[in-house]
Amino acid sequence: MVTKLQAGLIATGINLVAIIVLFKIIDVINKKIIEKIKNQESNSPLLRFLPILMKFLKVVLIFIAITGIIQSQGYSMSSILAGFGIGGLAVGMAAKDTIANVFGSLTILSDHVYRIGDYVKVNGIEGYVEDVSIRSTKIRDLDNFLINVPNNIAANAIVTNVSQAKKRLLKVTFGVTYSTSDEMIQKAIDILKEVGTEHKEINNDFTIAVHDMGESSINIRFMGYIKSGSYFKFLRVRGEFLQKVIAGYRKEGISFAFPSRSIYIESDATKVEN
Repeated sequence: MVTKLQAGLIATGINLVAIIVLFKIIDVINKKIIEKIKNQESNSPLLRFLPILMKFLKVVLIFIAITGIIQSQGYSMSSILAGFGIGGLAVGMAAKDTIANVFGSLTILSDHVYRIGDYVKVNGIEGYVEDVSIRSTKIRDLDNFLINVPNNIAANAIVTNVSQAKKRLLKVTFGVTYSTSDEMIQKAIDILKEVGTEHKEINNDFTIAVHDMGESSINIRFMGYIKSGSYFKFLRVRGEFLQKVIAGYRKEGISFAFPSRSIYIESDATKVEN
């Protein structure tokens, strides 16, 4: 006849074997996930989160096994679980922000919102992502300041990932004087077309047209796309485009307009009697 002690030892042995098998399965799954992540992105922050998640999963399995062993010995788990529930509630209230940041970081990484090196805009903050930790995202802005954004805020904010842009809009308006002849306005449009076509970094599906008539200028607008999402490349291409257009306008004698007003004074002829 199997005694209560023997039954407890058998249950303990079964739980231990089950834990060992489950730990091996977790390790195999963890290894495959790590290999897959490394093939996609060698420096992914997920590589730092996975060991923590796997350890947490193992702790949960150990806790379940221990509760099973205790219950097999005839002890009631209700009081123990009630104690854990009260303690867990107190810890949860004290660490709610930390827990929110952990889940926020998992949301950011699983949704591929941004990666290290991306240029992003988050809650009015913009710059390059330097690190994504469990608690926060570190962003280096253009003034070289390092800003820590809590992950629960970043996960719930509207995030603009500039680095994911395939191309950037180039929209420039050139104002010429009202004294410019029709032929010269057409020449100004031709110069814009020539510069846009010759530049290798600008897509050829651009649009050029007389946009509107301002207070002191006839405005000609160029709209096209630069073949890169990089902000620094955008600045370089935009500068090169402007330089060539300015040089072409000056060569053809096309005058740029500047804010000005024409004042007309009318005077009545008066008679003077001596």
